[in-house]
Parts: sequence; structure tokens; C-alpha cells
Amino acid sequence: MKTIERPFWKAEIDRLWRQKSIVWLSGVRRVGKTVLCRQMEDGVYFNCDLPSVQRQLADPEMFFLQHAAADRPLLLDEVHRIGDPAQALKIAADEYPNVRILATGSSTLQATGKFRDSLTDRKRSLHLPPALWRECRSIFGCLDLDRRLLHGGLPGVLLGEQPDPSFFEDWLDSFYARDIQELFGIRNRTGFMALLKLIALRNGGLLDIGDLAKEAGVSRPTVSSHLDAMEIAHAILRVPPFFGGGHREIVRRPRVFAFDTGLVAHVRGWTTIREHDRGLLWENLALDELRAIFPPRSIHYWRDKSRREIDFVVEHSDGRVDALEAKINPDALDGDSLKVFRSLYPKGDNYLLCPFVREPYALRKNNLSVRVVRPSDLSP
Repeated sequence: MKTIERPFWKAEIDRLWRQKSIVWLSGVRRVGKTVLCRQMEDGVYFNCDLPSVQRQLADPEMFFLQHAAADRPLLLDEVHRIGDPAQALKIAADEYPNVRILATGSSTLQATGKFRDSLTDRKRSLHLPPALWRECRSIFGCLDLDRRLLHGGLPGVLLGEQPDPSFFEDWLDSFYARDIQELFGIRNRTGFMALLKLIALRNGGLLDIGDLAKEAGVSRPTVSSHLDAMEIAHAILRVPPFFGGGHREIVRRPRVFAFDTGLVAHVRGWTTIREHDRGLLWENLALDELRAIFPPRSIHYWRDKSRREIDFVVEHSDGRVDALEAKINPDALDGDSLKVFRSLYPKGDNYLLCPFVREPYALRKNNLSVRVVRPSDLSP
């Protein structure tokens, strides 16, 4: 498989290095972390799965001292495999602040008890999602939206000629063994996998813990703990509701998305993308773009008890609230929902996120101005 350069993510790593010497790159396995890691110019790569590398990092003070004068980034892949990764990174940040480190792992730092010391103020975190739509149209050479939706955004399967069902079966086995059972100690594989597949089947829907518990055959507390593990390991994403303007708004139930459209298609047994499913899967791609641009905690959805809804809402620190609808066809925009939302929250911009927009343009809906853009046209 050919190597694909990832200029957007390389630039993000460089930007974060200017803020802190340690950047933690996380994401699901097979998403391309190792390939991206190896692409960092002048970096010295270490695979922490190897016993020889683990032995070197057993004495982190000596290890970083040896590399401090070289002025080359240290690329520590799968760093959670070493004995005390938190202590090693803490020593690097405190004693060798000029040494840039890119540390990768399938799970976030909080996913393993090995990280006993807080690195909150010593690092910057970067989540690598499946291939963004902007990357598909440029570096991956995938201009067919249905192909991206059906194959998913993990590079190995995206670049394949046909969707590979065995890829996702192998991925699920590896994900459970190395990210769930090993790091979280979850032993009920059947219940866990049933729950993950239910999330994929209900991709983008509102969370109903009671219903999921019944369908998966596990208790409500077990559903909650499994969902937490899935989200920490980046297999799902919960988007919270935005509320505050009226008593009829949804205030508790988040929307839940599977991490990749390819996994959704695999679980549902699709061999083609049907017309009425295309729009919902496009929301996954739009959400990944939003998370690459805006702080994840600022991203919400909005819905009221009359089922009027806005796909995504981005809250800004100055009080503005942007409304973003993700649609394949601009004619599908629901102006009534937008009008009700803006009656409650008048400050902010309105966007229609479409996959095929040559240049951004404006339209008017229910006397509201809406800017039609690709998600990558947005700025923080």
C-alpha cells in the first residue's frame, strides 16, 4: 500500500509543539497513527512494543539525556506499552522541555492505570479520526462520496478496491483484545460487542440506555461503563444536547455516533449506499471535520420535544452559537427548525455543510441568512 502524506495533521502536530513539548496522538488502531508518526521530518522513531525500546525507556533520564542535544523530535509509538509511561513523559516535560515528543497510543492517556501522574499541563492532545473528507478529495484520491461512506476512513480499507468484511471483523477482535480487555479489564465480550454493534445500527440516534441494556442483554450500569470505555477508546462519540432557551428542549440525551462509516456499513451488512442512508453517514464526516476545527466540548446538537432539530451547534466563548446543518443536497435544509432555534438563540451564524461546494455562497431561508460551505471552509 502506498504511503499517504497527511499535511493537515503534520501541521497540527507542529502547531501543538509550539505550545507544549509533548503531543499525545490518539485514535483507534489502524487509523494511521504509526504512518503519520514516521512522517514527521527529522524525527527519531521508537516502537515501544519492542522489548529493546522498553529497556531503553526503563531509565528515562538517561534516554532523554542522550537525545537532548540532537534537536530532533522523539516519536514514541504505543508509549503505553512501557513500564511507567507517565513518569517517563513527566521527566521529559520537566527536565528536558526542549525535547519535542510525539507519543501515540490507541487509547487516551486516561485509558490505562499506568498513567498515575497527571500530565494535564505538560502535554497537548490530538485525536486522529478516520480520513477527513477534505483528505479524501485531495491526498487519498477518493472523490466518490459513496466509496468513502461504504469503505470508511481507515486508510487500509479506504485504499482497497472493494470493501473488505474481514478487515472490520479483524479490527473488532483486535480492538476488544488490546484496547478493551487489556486496558479496561472488561471480560464480557459478547455483551460488549453486542452493545457496540447496536450503536453502529443506531448511528446518530439519541442514546437510550434502558433500551440498549434490554437489546444487548446487560444491565444499565454495565451499559454506562461500556459506553465510557468505548468513548475513551474513540470507538464511539457522544454529542451532548445544547439547551437553555426553552422548557421544551432536549436536555439530557446525547446523540451517539460510531467512529467510522465503514464500521456502520459493515455492521449493517451493506454492499452499496442507499439514498436515504447517505445523509446520516455524511453527518459522521461533517462531525469529524468539526472536531478537527473546534474544541470538542463546544460541539452539540439541538432538538426540542416537537422533534425540530439542528444537526450540530458550536458554542463560542463570546456567547455566539453557530447552527450547522449537514446535508448532501442544499434543498433539504429545514428552515422551520432553524427559525425556531434562532428565536431562542439569535446570536451566531448559520451554516449548511455540503460535500460538493466549489465556493462558499449564501442563501436565504425563512428570512435567515445561511452560508453553504464544505466543512473544511469553516474556521475556529
